[in-house]
Formats: sequence, C-alpha cells, structure tokens
Amino acid sequence: MKSKTKRYNDTFTMAGRCLLLSKRNPDTFLTSIILPALMMLLFISLFGNLIQIEGISYVDFIVPGILLQCIAQGSSTTAIMVNKDVTSGIVTRFSTLPINKISILNGHILEAFIRSIMSTVVVVLIAMLLGFRPSFHITDIGIVLILLVGIISVLSWLAVIVGVITNSAEGASSLSALAIILPYLSSGFVPTETLPSILKVFAEYQPMTSIIDTMRNAFLGNALDIQVFIIALTWCIGLTILFYILSFVLFKKRFCN
Repeated sequence: MKSKTKRYNDTFTMAGRCLLLSKRNPDTFLTSIILPALMMLLFISLFGNLIQIEGISYVDFIVPGILLQCIAQGSSTTAIMVNKDVTSGIVTRFSTLPINKISILNGHILEAFIRSIMSTVVVVLIAMLLGFRPSFHITDIGIVLILLVGIISVLSWLAVIVGVITNSAEGASSLSALAIILPYLSSGFVPTETLPSILKVFAEYQPMTSIIDTMRNAFLGNALDIQVFIIALTWCIGLTILFYILSFVLFKKRFCN
C-alpha cells in the first residue's frame, strides 16, 4: 500500500515538474494553447463557406477533427520533453534519488492530459464563438470525455515511445509529426467519400475516423451508433495497452538494466 502511495506521489511530483517546464517554455504555450485557437479560426475562415456538407454546418463538422489534430500536436511536445529528459542525463540523476523511475514517464503522461484538456477547452470555446452549439446532455458529454481520454492516452504513450527511442529533440519532433497527419487522412475535415479511392479506404478504417465520427454525433446530440463507438473504444484501449507496454519495455531497457 505504501509502495502504491509513493508511486502516486512520485508521479504527481514529476507531473508538477513537467508543468513548470511547460509554463517556462513559450513554445509549449504556443503549441498547446495559441495554435489550436488559430487552427480553428483558420479552417472556418478559409473553408467555412467553400465546403458544403449536407445537413450540417462546417463548424459543427470540423470540431472533432480539430480537437484530435491539436491533441496530436500536443503529443509532439510530449515526445520532445521526454527526449530531453532521456538525452540530458536528468533520468540518470533521478535514478540516484529514492523515487520510482517509471513515475518519470507517468508524470509526462499526466502533464500531457492536463495540457490536452486545456487545449480542448480553448478549441471548443473558439468554436462556440464561431457558431458551434454542442449538446450538453450528460450522455453526450460522457461519450466525448471517454473518447478524449482514450485518444490522449494513445497519443501520449506513443509520444513517450518516440521520445525514448530517438536521440535528439528534432528526431522526436519529426517522428511524432506522423500522428499529426492522421486526422487529415480521416473524416475530420471532409467526408471520407470525397477522398480519392486509395485514401478513402485508409481513411474509413484508420482509428481516427471512428473516434471522430462518434464524437461528432455526440457533440450534435445525435443517436449513438453503438457499433462505431465500440470500434473507437477498442482502438483506444488496444493502442493504449500496446504503447504502454512498449514504452515501459524500451524505457527499462535503456535505464533499468
């Protein structure tokens, strides 16, 4: 019991450290808070009147895609922060202290959750100023929160893997940028049926599409498609477990041998 309590305390301490680092780094603030707001304004201003989707306004259509895009962008920051810890020698220094080494990774994950939720709130508020009117039914809010937690967990643990295996912040940023591309190749910005045939097949079956479609229906207060929701949830749980295991194996291989 004491071991678990200590692990939690170490995690909160590491998360607090990461938050302080983010606060002192203007690039992190720009990436996590300002950029999501600018992206929302940019897409609606440029494409709001050009892209017509039957039965739905473009601002209502695009919000889930922007949210996932911003979470993916934030995961790039997490990858860079993890990589700096790994390559700067700070992890080795922490190893001399009576702390659980794994709490270093857990701290980054907790910080990524806080930062991503802040980014989500900013995007939704900007979208509401532009005409977005989400459903506030408790069930719809619950579905959105479940999937947000799921995708943040997936992308954050993926970022940890990238941060651990790369040898520089530039490398970490480049590899994690692949996650930023995925929302574009989904139903996030245009209906999948409008995409070229090869991209259409990929977009329909990649994880982001089921997550975005379920979140969009929840935001609009539409009836829940149980099948799509289960697919989205399965992707989130499965990928989180996979990336969680891989990140711990790689981290232990590098520092705990």
